[in-house]
Amino acid sequence: MTHAEHIPGSPPASLDQARQLAAALLSERGEASGALIARQLQQTMRALDADGRHGFQRYLASAFQPDAAALQDAAKRYLADGTAAAAAALADAADPPRQEVLRRMNMAPGGTASLIAMRSEIAGRLGSEPELKLLDADLKHLFVSWFNRGFLELRRIDWQSPAAVLEKLIAYEAVHEIKGWDDLRRRLAPDRRCFAFFHPALPGEPLIFVEVALVQGLATAVPPLLVQDTDRNSAGLRAGHADTAIFYSISNCQDGLRGVSFGNFLIKQVVEDLQAEFPQLKRFSTLSPIPGFRRWLSQQPQSGGNDVAVLDGEGWWHDAATCETWRPVLMRLCAQYLTRSPASGNHIDPVARFHLGNGARLERINWLGNTADRAMAESFGIMVNYLYDHDSIERNHEAFARVGEIVRSPQVDALL
Repeated sequence: MTHAEHIPGSPPASLDQARQLAAALLSERGEASGALIARQLQQTMRALDADGRHGFQRYLASAFQPDAAALQDAAKRYLADGTAAAAAALADAADPPRQEVLRRMNMAPGGTASLIAMRSEIAGRLGSEPELKLLDADLKHLFVSWFNRGFLELRRIDWQSPAAVLEKLIAYEAVHEIKGWDDLRRRLAPDRRCFAFFHPALPGEPLIFVEVALVQGLATAVPPLLVQDTDRNSAGLRAGHADTAIFYSISNCQDGLRGVSFGNFLIKQVVEDLQAEFPQLKRFSTLSPIPGFRRWLSQQPQSGGNDVAVLDGEGWWHDAATCETWRPVLMRLCAQYLTRSPASGNHIDPVARFHLGNGARLERINWLGNTADRAMAESFGIMVNYLYDHDSIERNHEAFARVGEIVRSPQVDALL
């Protein structure tokens, strides 16, 4: 039956075909035959419209469940003797067949990208369709294995990199918008570095990238890092005299890989590469946003959170009297926000959680470090430095992971 002969009320033929191919993929034992079916399924999925893809995603989430009887028997055997063999049998019985279907779908050319796109697409439906969470969890489980550090390749991106990769940097930059090719050229100048992780299954597609500025001293504001400077010789001299590397933007590029950790490996590898290239570098620090501060403050009536509505006016930060009034108040409140321990059940700022969890120290809070619209809306323009000190990274990480301790500098303590 062709699409033109579609009977109202029945699933589109391509969706039926996708379901049949997925079931056949699981039953197929031969590697060559399985690869052929995977390619056919990939082609069929590409032909599906949004409703068809949604239907197929729901099918994957609801079908291919573990055999209940086999799982119950395996659980009884494990409870009876508790041996390693029984535990392995239980784990095998609990492994949903859906994961094997997804593994075999990955055999098709472009299969990995297709599965990443699928997880990205279902993200917006997880709240209203909790049954899709099973599919989401299985995809994440597989991606954690497929995208472990051993498969990732760190590459420096410069002005000689392929144009397609450079275009993706402009598209994926999530912290400080890249305003065209001239802006990108500045960010790839001799006193700047950009590194990205790539994966062999996604050639030419960065997974995550970091932008670095080589400067003297701890950078406290974004505008000087982004200022246009076309003199490459001067930039080269600045790089040679720099004593600090500032990680000022880290962007994840693949929404379908959310929850798969790359950033901690990326920062540590980049630090090693920069130390090898610039032995004079003494400090490695971020200049980071605080995306949750203003939202948290608005929920704290005891802090006068409602009063900050007077700062909704455009350009208030240009008024010296307003800044003088609000600077000590907001800096103190921001220090309180950033030093709350997760051990007390507090919701920690996502950027802070990332860097503190990687072993960084909360080093400095910077007034009006970024007056772009987004930064003003999220944190009144306040930014923060997280310092990566080689000798204390592991100790800081353990303190945060075990007891929720926020390791911080005396300068931050002075704000409290």
